[in-house]
Amino acid sequence: MSYKEKEIEKKYFSIGEVAKQLRVAASQIRFWESEFDIISPRKNRNGKRQFTKDDIEKIKLVYHLVKEKGYTLQGAKDRLKNGTQATKDKMEMIGTLRDIRSFLVDLKQKMD
Repeated sequence: MSYKEKEIEKKYFSIGEVAKQLRVAASQIRFWESEFDIISPRKNRNGKRQFTKDDIEKIKLVYHLVKEKGYTLQGAKDRLKNGTQATKDKMEMIGTLRDIRSFLVDLKQKMD
């Protein structure tokens, strides 16, 4: 990574940017923030949320449990109390497997 790339690397993201990245409404993120202790973005002087990459990873974890795995809010909270690392590892593994599957499907289509 060059000096210029480091210089322009974004440290904070707005709730709108995070919502767009995850394809959920900003209100959904605010709701999860009120429900899950692990989501706690800093707020600027105007009270606007500023999410770091770490905050976004935590939101992705909640998204994975609630939207993809079908956990209830309480079930997701209980799962996170037992440690986030195992859940993160599974989430990353699933993402990698999806990428591999997509690659293989594309490869198969090109061969046909």
